[in-house]
Amino acid sequence: MTTFAELGTGKYILLTSFRKNGTGVCTPVWFAPDGEAYVVWTPTDSWKVKRIRRDSRVTVARCDGRGKPSGKTFEAVAEIQTGADAERTRQLIAKHYGLLGRLAIAGSKLRRGNDGTVGIRIVSA
Repeated sequence: MTTFAELGTGKYILLTSFRKNGTGVCTPVWFAPDGEAYVVWTPTDSWKVKRIRRDSRVTVARCDGRGKPSGKTFEAVAEIQTGADAERTRQLIAKHYGLLGRLAIAGSKLRRGNDGTVGIRIVSA
């Protein structure tokens, strides 16, 4: 059985945030372990950020790149990170994904600047 700590063995996690009406919206995302939490990197104006700002309750599960779940789903709490915390998230993602991660982060900084992305810190509920 997969535990929350073992989610970090995959390449993607399926992050589900919730609309006002309670409907879940699933998104496969890159992530990086950060102690007993996971961090995700995403554009500041994405809908998942808007949903998490309104309701920090999320679920996470291991998945493939297309979002097909491959394990147990865990209840969690998400927190939006900006500034130095978001920069730390970008560094953790770059380290976790190697060259591809560093290239993605660099490309994003060129397109959006430092304030164009935020981090999302996810902890088990």
